[in-house]
Amino acid sequence: MADVVIIGAGVAGIQAALDLADHNIHVHLIEREPTIGGHMAQLDKTFPTNDCSMCILSPKMVEVARHPDITIHTCSEVESVSGEVGSFRVRVRKHPRYIIEEECNGCGDCTLICPVEVYNRFDAGIGVRKAIYKPHAQAVPDIVIKDQEHCIECGLCYDVCGKEAILHEDEDHERLIDIEAASIIVATGYGTFDARNKRQLRYLAVPDVITSLEFERMINASGPTGGELRRLSDGKPPRSVAFIQCVGSRDIAAGRPYCSGVCCMYAMKNAMLIREKNPEVDVTVFYNDIRAYGKGYEEYYERAENLGVRFIRGFPGEVFEGGDHLIMVAEDTETGEVETFHPDLVVLSIGLEPAPGSEEIGTMLGIPHDKAGFFDVADRKVGPVLTVKPGIYVAGTATAPRDIPDSVTMGGAAAMRAYLDALRVG
Repeated sequence: MADVVIIGAGVAGIQAALDLADHNIHVHLIEREPTIGGHMAQLDKTFPTNDCSMCILSPKMVEVARHPDITIHTCSEVESVSGEVGSFRVRVRKHPRYIIEEECNGCGDCTLICPVEVYNRFDAGIGVRKAIYKPHAQAVPDIVIKDQEHCIECGLCYDVCGKEAILHEDEDHERLIDIEAASIIVATGYGTFDARNKRQLRYLAVPDVITSLEFERMINASGPTGGELRRLSDGKPPRSVAFIQCVGSRDIAAGRPYCSGVCCMYAMKNAMLIREKNPEVDVTVFYNDIRAYGKGYEEYYERAENLGVRFIRGFPGEVFEGGDHLIMVAEDTETGEVETFHPDLVVLSIGLEPAPGSEEIGTMLGIPHDKAGFFDVADRKVGPVLTVKPGIYVAGTATAPRDIPDSVTMGGAAAMRAYLDALRVG
């Protein structure tokens, strides 16, 4: 049976890989990060059930790692694609980990002894990591990676590694891998809007203005604060929190005219988590329109209101510093009242945008993008995973902003299309 290549190992790519492998199709799962899981691995809970995100995702990640018909290529990127449906040739560039992957058991001794601390992208910048590290405790594959850019070659990790699995700078090199495949699934996920482009909201200029992704890591029990809500300026728990919606969504001036689909719901989720853990904290959500379109989503909105979350239809024009708190003025467009607010912490609900590098992948594969920069599909009604190129399919947020259930569904749909191609090849 012919192989299938899946580009991107977020939840959509993982679901597609599992569905294909369970039908005896060998899958090559290509991920540029050191671990599979994508953005979902960063989240604390999922709406509308408030289930633990990793409780859903981690078993799937482990199943992928154990499945005999799935080959995981982490720290890898597609360099070129040639051929046609049934006989694609995919060239993959595997970047070095500076680790003997077969020897490393992920014990973490090297991480504990490493003296270097740098910006941790997985924690959205509010935490730090070592120069040799695992992205998070449940990473798959369960091995470390050495950040050669920040490694000072102190030699401590070499000494402490009983498996002698850590390589020096000149001992590991990039490798090229050629894969023959019947079809390709593109599940490259999404990027997030850079809130610095909304200067009036003072992101990074004021420490207590953070993004929703930073908030997710803060309230996650495995995050840098152990799940405790804190102000970044002084480490104190906030007495009031304000969520500002549509930061990088439905904004023509910012070049993001589309709705990101999930921001209303994840803001409600985070607001409820605050109220459930800290009922004394005042939580206000400033919104344009509440877009609770999915099953159980409207009831979720009502649940948030019943928990005491205040919703104001209107946006503050600017965020100001005011001593030990922030100052915002906003008009409630439903009542016409103008109020001044003094939140201790402001959370910017940033929108979704095409993943970095998706334009290059589209050019390489010969599939176009829509006006927003996401991969275009042949027909959004009857062919939501089909592209103009036979044998190449798209899934998840690679095509448009969407939530986790929709991404999983698309992953399964793309897998079945790829399965038919593999059957034809035999």
